[in-house]
Amino acid sequence: MLKFAVISFPGSNCDYDMYYAIKDALQEEVEMISCDETSLDGFDAALIPGGFSYGDYLRSGAIAKFANIIPALIEFANANKPVLGVCNGFQILTEIGLLPGALQHNKSMSFISQIEPLTVVNNETLFTNLYKKGQHINIPIAHGEGNYYCDDAQLAELKSNNQIVFTYDNNPNGSCADIAGITNQAGNVLGMMPHPERAVETILGSEEGLTLFQSILKSFKGELNRVN
Repeated sequence: MLKFAVISFPGSNCDYDMYYAIKDALQEEVEMISCDETSLDGFDAALIPGGFSYGDYLRSGAIAKFANIIPALIEFANANKPVLGVCNGFQILTEIGLLPGALQHNKSMSFISQIEPLTVVNNETLFTNLYKKGQHINIPIAHGEGNYYCDDAQLAELKSNNQIVFTYDNNPNGSCADIAGITNQAGNVLGMMPHPERAVETILGSEEGLTLFQSILKSFKGELNRVN
């Protein structure tokens, strides 16, 4: 089995959503760990949930970058292990330099909570290999600072390296190039504002987020088979 770590910060409020998405929907091993921990030894994938880490004081993710777990998370990512940051998790990943760009206040300056149609731009990542390229999926969003920004040089780099994974069909927050989710150059770190963990069962309105977690599982099993 694949063992997931859900990293919980003071103010995280989607940590149990993520936990039960793995435990009940994906049916894989998962453990909630505190951001006060200093090691991710024994885990195969790390998940950073949404919420308001440390109250989002200063700006989203700005204080979380100093948590004890961050050096271990960076080391984990640099070892080419899967790291997924959702919403506040995406914001944290940009703050600690694992992903380029930054998340600004929504263009409307209002908190947005709704199911949003996305397009799968890159289905060749370890997070998206079970989607079809160009597939339209419905995933909830819930954020006040989801407006992704990067400069022209960073955007050109994201495009040339095929790092843009999801785009909004209707761009609810004003994100640059309609970006909803990006990876690092290596492809093992994904940050996205929409919440796939809230779209893993029909009763939630969509099962299309479960495919993301199933893609991670498929990639992991494929890597095991390759090594063995």
